[in-house]
Amino acid sequence: MKSIPSLVLGQSRLKATIGPQIVAALDIGSVKTACIIAEWSPHKKAVDIDTRHGLKILGFGQTSSRGVKAGAIANIVEAERSIRLAVDNAERTARTTIRSVHVNVSGGKPRTALSLGSANTDNGIVSTADIDSAISTALAQSDIGKRHVLHLLPASFGVDGTETTEPPLGMHGEKLSVDLAVVTMDRPPLQNLRMAIERSHLTLGGLALTPYASARAVLAADEMVLGTILIDMGGYTTSVAVFRNGRLTGSATLPMGGQHITNDIAHGLSTTVVHAERLKTLFGSVLGDGHDDHEMLAVPLLGERGVDTVQKVPKHALAAIVVPRLDELFEHIIHLLTKGSLAGVTANRVVITGGASQLHGMREFATSRLSLPVRNGAPMGFQNLPDAGKSAAFATVAGLLVMACEPALACEMPDEARTAIDRSQMSYAQRVGKWLAEAL
Repeated sequence: MKSIPSLVLGQSRLKATIGPQIVAALDIGSVKTACIIAEWSPHKKAVDIDTRHGLKILGFGQTSSRGVKAGAIANIVEAERSIRLAVDNAERTARTTIRSVHVNVSGGKPRTALSLGSANTDNGIVSTADIDSAISTALAQSDIGKRHVLHLLPASFGVDGTETTEPPLGMHGEKLSVDLAVVTMDRPPLQNLRMAIERSHLTLGGLALTPYASARAVLAADEMVLGTILIDMGGYTTSVAVFRNGRLTGSATLPMGGQHITNDIAHGLSTTVVHAERLKTLFGSVLGDGHDDHEMLAVPLLGERGVDTVQKVPKHALAAIVVPRLDELFEHIIHLLTKGSLAGVTANRVVITGGASQLHGMREFATSRLSLPVRNGAPMGFQNLPDAGKSAAFATVAGLLVMACEPALACEMPDEARTAIDRSQMSYAQRVGKWLAEAL
């Protein structure tokens, strides 16, 4: 089986040509699979992060996800069918065929950790080799284990104690330091994701952590700089990511999402999952309403037929099911931010996005629980996205388009660090085999 390349999606894979180029993004979620094909004109690129203004949307396709559970491929054959259908729909509307896609990853228990590395400069001037050495030192202190390194994102650099957010190439100084955000994931889910893509006769143009991609579509430049917590509420998972100084500084994923609310409604009201989803979408709310006691909802009973099997329930009964699950979710988010892996982060505001964030009153609910300013995030700055793609549910696939065109502030894996990681991940038999091969 082919090994997974250490892709850093931010480093553009597009050819350095002046003319328009075709890019494609694929969001493989637990509930839906969505594909967008666009034409990227580099000469239209704005000065800031508004790569979005240079993108002309050509095709859009989506379908219900099959074979995907909690963001990871659970059935290769079913996942392949969903991918093929979404891509085929996008290709038909775009009237073109794609060969490569940029894809998000949500499964595989993604983890982001900050690690500090340092190196003495060789001649008192920071060189590329010095930066590679500092990054290798930071990686050596990271608990990577058998996991795959998805992103290497420098949070900040320092030269003799003076901090800078940009790589300090050419600066004078004796000691270089780097705060490195290392994003890692379990290898098997990534192997399965790659297999599903290749079985669909596509190649991976790049990989990106789901909330990192979503941020590129819904966050303003100042929000990424000044400090923002992004909460991406998906079907079966909720991702929490922290951005500061324009960079990702931490992330975590919780195994809870909108589909859990749907299942709670189906169970609580003894109805089908399909009708529970409809009730959630049309009438779901997390706010008390003075008319809730009088407004009645028709709910068909599970397994029954005929008009006599439809029960009438007050609208507030729906909120009584939705709110406890959201309370549980936000308790986990608060724990992450106060005592968990994201403890100590500094952020001035919160942006919520993803399909499950569209419940009525979610912004007010999040504000009351997190005690921070909250706004709803949806893809912005795209000139001709179809109406279906303008909702928060399509933040990830829209952000993947941006990342396919514009380099992110990411690092390649230094050769020294790659060799050390590869060696540490080899079994004893593999190390002996390698030693024998090199000896011969």
